[in-house]
Amino acid sequence: MSTSPSSEPTAPAPLPVTAVTCTEDRAHVERTATLELRPGTQLLRLGPVSALAVDRTLHAELTAVFPATVLDVRIVRAWTPRGPGPSGDDSPLRRRVTSLEEERPVLEQRRDRLTARGDALGRLAVDLLREIGEGAGSGEAERDRWARELDRVDAERERQAERLREVEARLRALSDELREAEQALADAETEPAELVGHVELTVEAQGEGTAELRLSHLTPCALWRPAYRATLDGDALTLETEAMVWQRTGEDWSGVRLTLSTARSSAATEPPVLGEDRLTLQDRSPEERRTVRVDLREEEIGDLGPAPVPGLPGVDDGGEVRVLHAPDPVSVPADGRAHRVPVSSFTTAARSEYACAPELSPLVTQVVRADNRSGHALLAGPVDLIRGSGFVGRGTLEFTAPGATVELAFGSRDDHRVVRETEETRDTTGLTQRTVLTRTVRLHLSRFSAPDERDDRVVVVRERIPVSEVSAVEVRVREEACSPAPDSVDADGVARWDVTLPPGGHRTLTLVHEVSASSKVTGL
Repeated sequence: MSTSPSSEPTAPAPLPVTAVTCTEDRAHVERTATLELRPGTQLLRLGPVSALAVDRTLHAELTAVFPATVLDVRIVRAWTPRGPGPSGDDSPLRRRVTSLEEERPVLEQRRDRLTARGDALGRLAVDLLREIGEGAGSGEAERDRWARELDRVDAERERQAERLREVEARLRALSDELREAEQALADAETEPAELVGHVELTVEAQGEGTAELRLSHLTPCALWRPAYRATLDGDALTLETEAMVWQRTGEDWSGVRLTLSTARSSAATEPPVLGEDRLTLQDRSPEERRTVRVDLREEEIGDLGPAPVPGLPGVDDGGEVRVLHAPDPVSVPADGRAHRVPVSSFTTAARSEYACAPELSPLVTQVVRADNRSGHALLAGPVDLIRGSGFVGRGTLEFTAPGATVELAFGSRDDHRVVRETEETRDTTGLTQRTVLTRTVRLHLSRFSAPDERDDRVVVVRERIPVSEVSAVEVRVREEACSPAPDSVDADGVARWDVTLPPGGHRTLTLVHEVSASSKVTGL
């Protein structure tokens, strides 16, 4: 396995993948091997390795009881096209295609021989008819012989034509079968990579014995995304964290230690160039001093988080690099398909709530909240929802810090119905010339229950009220006109009712609020 630097290296020693750190769009691969070293400088050939390995990231370390130094490490690549004949590791489908390809030239040669024999029999029949004509013209009359010869030639021609038809029919059937087999092979299998890489390692050792080699490099064509499975069993929620891993690096990962990271090694590390932002002051016109321009706008209420990035969605890690570890060795084949890798699982007490926001949707949804007891941050990703009846749908899990509250929607309730009605009036007072906009919202809740249901159900209803940012516009809830008054109204203007519905019951909620603006306000 070791030679002098000036000679060619011997047969390569295996260099398997033992650990992988998968990021958003690439993987950091670690390999280990045990080498037999002798005193002096020697060239070792290891592999094969993926031809996609990034050369500039190649790093090798030697560990031995005697001094040993890595002088040079590089990846050499060579084209190894697939041979024309079958090999021992071919699949049954590929062997079938090879068998059909070998049978076709044999049939074509047989067809050519039969065609040539048929042409010869045709010429023989022509010669025999000419001989009969010449004999009859010269007065010869060998009727019996001529009849026997003609019958024999005709019978042989018929047998020849039948064999030719059989061969041509078999050729047509073989062509159709070969075309279908080749299409199935193209759909089911992929030709092995022709470009193969090996690692050439130049080592200087001052002793003889074994040494442990650790080699690492980056490889593209590998990525991962988080996925979850939430199972609701009564008041307990089980949340399983998994990683969906794809890789097509050209070599399988078998029994490797898998680490999942949100680091973005390809992102730029330099700060952006700052541009000039000039601010100027301008006096308001008399018209602008006399009026206050207001606009109604929609704002989404949410927590602070990373700004969305256009393009391929990445992993939302909350702005900080997160690292997850697979608890057991995993195997991921290089087929480009998604493979689930378990990461963690926990079971905790869940708090269920039947919630409804009629302005957004007429459905009553079961919302489940629980504390994140996984010990790590839950990254944003899809979650499969499972209840007592089985799979109920797929939702989205937002980024959740360790110990924070996980919120999942387990689908709508078909036995609830909500109808929303709105009414708006506008009035102007005579003395102050204030504009008063009064809005009345009526919510009709109904529950359709089975005959055996006896328990009451609490439905949390939320309705939005405008929030003013200027003193010239006031928003007020007319509690005396509400039926009933909201249980609470938060700082974002969301009114909440906790409505208790008995089996087959219905309730009507009335919310009245008014927006009052002075005469200087325009745009309301």
